[in-house]
Formats: sequence, structure tokens, C-alpha cells
Amino acid sequence: MNTVTRKIIMCLTGLFLCFFLVIHFLGNLQLFLPPETAQHNFNAYSHFLSGNIFIKIVSYGLYSCIIAHAVDALFITYQNRKSGGAYKADRRGRASKWYSRNMGILGFVILLFLVLHFQNFWYHYKFGALQLDKDGNKDLYTLVITAFQQWWIVIIYVVSMVALFYHLAHGVHSAVRTLGIYHPRYVKWLQRAGVAYAIVICGGFALMPLYIYFTH
Repeated sequence: MNTVTRKIIMCLTGLFLCFFLVIHFLGNLQLFLPPETAQHNFNAYSHFLSGNIFIKIVSYGLYSCIIAHAVDALFITYQNRKSGGAYKADRRGRASKWYSRNMGILGFVILLFLVLHFQNFWYHYKFGALQLDKDGNKDLYTLVITAFQQWWIVIIYVVSMVALFYHLAHGVHSAVRTLGIYHPRYVKWLQRAGVAYAIVICGGFALMPLYIYFTH
């Protein structure tokens, strides 16, 4: 598989992950509701996702996209560094943002965060012995509240959202260019749209653990 094909795959998987982030974000907004309402709605929402066959199929697609995106990113980063010996001392910083030159590092931070995130919530929900709420659903809400009352977890989540912000701010714009959906007249609007998307998604996700930590 050549580098161009890998870049296209990375773009497509990245855009799918961006779409998933919106759905995940909208579902998690229920955490801002009053505690009793949030517990009922959030647990019912989680139960629906775990029991819906269509959602299960999509979830397998999600896992595949995460793996494909990470593997392609590692390969492309390796190839770029391998072929960039003559440019190690150049001044590309004048022509590009620091985060656009360090997407591999940002991606690695996000990958580590995903491992922690899956271990904290997904693993315990799927394989742990969670208590049931009064409606008979697994009480994922209480697990989330308990986790985000630990300051070190809150810090990790907020820092990871900062890394995700820079990754998305460049990634959305870069994906559009790679796929050829690009025109110089609209370049600034595409950049602004990518930044706006990153602010809303990452800012919202960062506020969730902070809100829980300071209000519960």
C-alpha cells in the first residue's frame, strides 16, 4: 500500500471519527443535567447503545477506524521522518504551525488517552460488575461521577482534550485538502470551520469532568 492510499484511508477514518465525536458529545451532554435526571437519561442512553444491533455494527466500524487511523498515522510519520533527513534543520516553523508538524506526537497522546478512556468506562461497562440503577440499567453514570471526582483523572482528560483540539484543528482542514475538496477561495473558511469544530467538541468534553469535579 503506497503512502497516498494510506493518507486517503487516514483522512476517511479521521472524518468518520470526527462524526462519531459529535454523536458521543451530544449523548454526553446529559451529564450537565440535574443529577437524578442525568442518571436516568444517561444510563438509559447507554443501555440503548449497548443493546441496539445497528449501534453494535457501527461500534465495530469505530474500533476498526481507530486502529486503521493510528496504524496509517504511524507509518506516514515514520516515512516522513525517514525521508526528511535533509530537512531536519530547516525553518518550516515559519511556514506552518507547530501542531501541523507534530501531528504524530499529538496522535500518540490521544491514543494513550483512548486506552485510559476505554479502560475507565467501556471495559467496566462491558465486563465489569456494575450496579443497576432503579430502572434496571447498568449504572454507568455513577461510574463516571466517581471517576471524575479524582483530580488526576480530570487533569489527564483536560490535557488530552487540548491535544485533541490541536489535532482536530489541523486534521479536519488537512483531510479536506487530501480528498481534493478544496479551493483557494475557501481556504480560510475551511480553517475556521475546523477550528470552530475543535473548540466546540474539545471544549465541551473538557468541561464535563471539570463540571462534575467541582459540582459533585
